[in-house]
Order: sequence, then structure tokens, then C-alpha cells
Amino acid sequence: MQSIHLASDHTGVDLKTTLAEHLGKMGINVINHGTDSRDSCDYPVLAHKLCAAVEASGELGILICGTGIGVSIAANRHSGIRAALCTTELHARMSRLHNNANVLCLGARVTGVELAKAIVDAFLENSFEGGRHQRRLDMINLPA
Repeated sequence: MQSIHLASDHTGVDLKTTLAEHLGKMGINVINHGTDSRDSCDYPVLAHKLCAAVEASGELGILICGTGIGVSIAANRHSGIRAALCTTELHARMSRLHNNANVLCLGARVTGVELAKAIVDAFLENSFEGGRHQRRLDMINLPA
């Protein structure tokens, strides 16, 4: 069974819950990294927790905050993460095909539930094409 890591801040709890149910119906095991409360919390903490798990497992992740911007910035601080803030199905598809994105970022305040489900589906239905795209990915990380 495929597993996917899922986390949100307080603004994304409702969307996270909906997406977890959607993924469960697809037979995907959801690993919840929090939060499960609408009480204010700090999105970087949750983003770093999820990204560490994705890096360790090699599985995919989904991060949600109000706009998706904050979690995408925090996630991309990890050298093994390629987080993509997607607002359309095309973004999700291309982030997997050409950029080998391993974390999908969504904005709960700006993305409707049905569109979010479609974006998740597109993200999961596609995989990295490799080839010339790998050469470009190899150029992303700066030397230490």
C-alpha cells in the first residue's frame, strides 16, 4: 500500500481532513504529521517535521497552510525536498513530470476543495520523466 505524508497548520486542518479521507478512499495510507487543531500554530515546525519524514522514507508529502507559500518556502530549505506550490492540475502534473517534486503545497484559503482533490490526483498520477530534466535538477542544489 502506498503511503503519503500529510501536514497542515491551523488554517489547513479542514482541507487536510478532507484530503485524508479522499486519499483513504483511493487506498492510500495517510501518515498525519499534524496539526489537528484550529488553534494557532507555526507552519515551519509542521513543514520541517513532514519534510524530515519524506526525506527519510522516500515517500511523497502534502503540506497545507493558508496560501501554501509559507510551507513551500520552509519545505524547500531541505536539500532533499522539491516542494511545489500548485494551484492547478497542470502545475501538479508538470511538477512531477519535469521537476520530480516530492512535496505538494496547497493553500487552504485560496484553493477550493474539489480543485484541491483534482490537484492531489494529478500529483499522484504522474511520475518523473528523467532525461534532460534530471540534468536540470542536478543544477538546483548549490555546493556546500
